Amino acid sequence: MPVEFIGLISTTEQSEIRDGGGPLIDHRYVRRFARAHEDADFDRVLIGYSSGSPDGTHVAAYAAAHTERLGFLVAHRPGFVSPTVAARTFATLDQFTGGRIALHTITGGSDGEQRRDGDYLLKEDRYARSGEYLRILKAAWTSTEPFSFEGRFYRFEDHLSHVRPVQQPHIPLYFGGSSPEAYRVGGAEADVHALFAQPLEEIAEEIAQVNAAATAAGRATPPRISVSFRPILGPTEELAWERAERILATTRQRITDGAPLRGWRPLGGQASVGSTRQLAAASRGERHDRALWTALAAATGAGGNSTALVGTPETVARALLDYVDIGVSTLLIRGYDPYDDAVDYGRQLIPLVRDEVRRRDLAAAAAGRTESRQPVPATA
Repeated sequence: MPVEFIGLISTTEQSEIRDGGGPLIDHRYVRRFARAHEDADFDRVLIGYSSGSPDGTHVAAYAAAHTERLGFLVAHRPGFVSPTVAARTFATLDQFTGGRIALHTITGGSDGEQRRDGDYLLKEDRYARSGEYLRILKAAWTSTEPFSFEGRFYRFEDHLSHVRPVQQPHIPLYFGGSSPEAYRVGGAEADVHALFAQPLEEIAEEIAQVNAAATAAGRATPPRISVSFRPILGPTEELAWERAERILATTRQRITDGAPLRGWRPLGGQASVGSTRQLAAASRGERHDRALWTALAAATGAGGNSTALVGTPETVARALLDYVDIGVSTLLIRGYDPYDDAVDYGRQLIPLVRDEVRRRDLAAAAAGRTESRQPVPATA
């Protein structure tokens, strides 16, 4: 099965080690950044969400107008917009982009961040609300007759939307989280369940829990699995690790200096379960498996996707394939030098992974054809 690559675009040049100092919404940068991902053969790019960030639907519409093939994974928090309204918004966006929209539902791991937009539900209730929200989205996108809904969080009568997404049966739904509540909602409703990078054994455990939740919800096929990484490449192993240490030193210095790391949770803030799992891996050691490096997650408090893969393109490609081998089908990769890294991933990393996955698929298909041609033993 082909692997899916997702990048991340922002509206200004920023990362743990970079602050472009320009406007928050830089039109030229968004155009260049989106086109760089399209040229690098990414399937989609994630557009993030926070209580102070630009609106993701508008960013997606603008970037889509300046690209041809690239898909857009728009992060979205339930609770602030009625699901029937959101369904029309995203269906309209899917129409104007020619079927290039996917939705990444973020329930919200931080009570403080939720309250900045006026959401005072506790985390367990937010997950229950997300489950209702996703069910309503799918019904709004697929129902051909008016339908009503009365749940714990939403109630409406005789809803029927006249705008349908291009993608059928509905816009792809991605869902993130590493808590039992997240497994239940993602396992029941999502097309793709997203996780932060951890050692292989821990990711395998999480996949098993998502699959179990899907089975408990009566699904014949569980969600596909996405894992997020921060690859740090170098022409040699030594140079890759030297670069990694420079990134770590710069990040630590910027934290010491109080520089704003836009979109990142400051140290000492509330941690999600996914962040806690990254920090737990870091507490057991900086290096895991083939190339996983947790020092940057520890330095930043693991406020998001912050665990790296370090090495030559060949080493990092093999490390990504290790995750494919345990059932991961979507790889979200973004760099600390966001624009330049996206270009390098397209030149040096993505082709290696795609070629090996294609080779394996061809070999499996050939083996299947050979097996089907084997004579059936005669019975007595």
